[in-house]
Amino acid sequence: MTFKKISRRLFLSLSVVLLLGNISVAKDKAESKQLQDKVIKILAIGNSFSEDAIEHYLYGLAKAGGIKVIIGNLYIGGAPLDLHWKNASTDKSAYEYRKVDVDGKKERFPKTSISKALADEDWDYISFQQASPKSGQADTYVEPLPLLFKYVKERATNPNVKYVLHQTWAYAQNSTHKGFANYNKDQMTMYNGIIDASKKAMKLVPFNILVPAGTAIQNARTSFIGDNMCRDGYHLDLNVGRYTASCTWYETIFGKSVIGNSFKPEKVSDREAAVAQNAAHFAVKKPFKVTKMKKFLNK
Repeated sequence: MTFKKISRRLFLSLSVVLLLGNISVAKDKAESKQLQDKVIKILAIGNSFSEDAIEHYLYGLAKAGGIKVIIGNLYIGGAPLDLHWKNASTDKSAYEYRKVDVDGKKERFPKTSISKALADEDWDYISFQQASPKSGQADTYVEPLPLLFKYVKERATNPNVKYVLHQTWAYAQNSTHKGFANYNKDQMTMYNGIIDASKKAMKLVPFNILVPAGTAIQNARTSFIGDNMCRDGYHLDLNVGRYTASCTWYETIFGKSVIGNSFKPEKVSDREAAVAQNAAHFAVKKPFKVTKMKKFLNK
């Protein structure tokens, strides 16, 4: 082959690489612009654990990331899946519907049914979760989850809605919650149960997404923060605990790394924010395995 032919082939190859690179960059920019222009609407059918995870800091993270959101939470404290299904099947107005609008304003609507909240917006994401005492018991998902899922799917108004399983967290090792007895009052037994249950739940109904908040919290516990992610042994600490869970939701739902996001709660230090963001990032990468945070052993 002559030098001229080799040069021509090399030129054509480089041109193709550059063209594909430009197409990829243009696609990324278009997707980023689409994400910024669209209002992403998220609804949780939950309890106080969804309150911890999405009501307080997810909006701030989204705003800092240039993303417009509406966040809804159908709240009953401690509600398990079987209660959600019972309420759905009777169309019971049993929930306090908490809603954060596109401007960050939060409103509460008492005596709301699941069907009413589903009709309130064309939700892009709808999440389900088990109550914490049962979260690591896979058999408690088997009967109510498919029934509740079917009910929601039949009433969701967005044909492109994505269904989310919110993987919740294990209790603090010193927790006095009576449900901790289900796991021999051992944090890792509870965490491993949650992992097993969430894997099985993902196969039980056609979820699109898993938000691994439980793994993110467990990751953060391997840092200098230690087993101080909860405020009462089971609900998350109002600052770094809640922030870690919200970081996990942010990265999972929006598909953007949360590391470097400029938003953090006032009472969370820069080092704690780095732990939260990295714990969430590692959890999204490995949702069923604890990542030890060796770089964050010291403050």
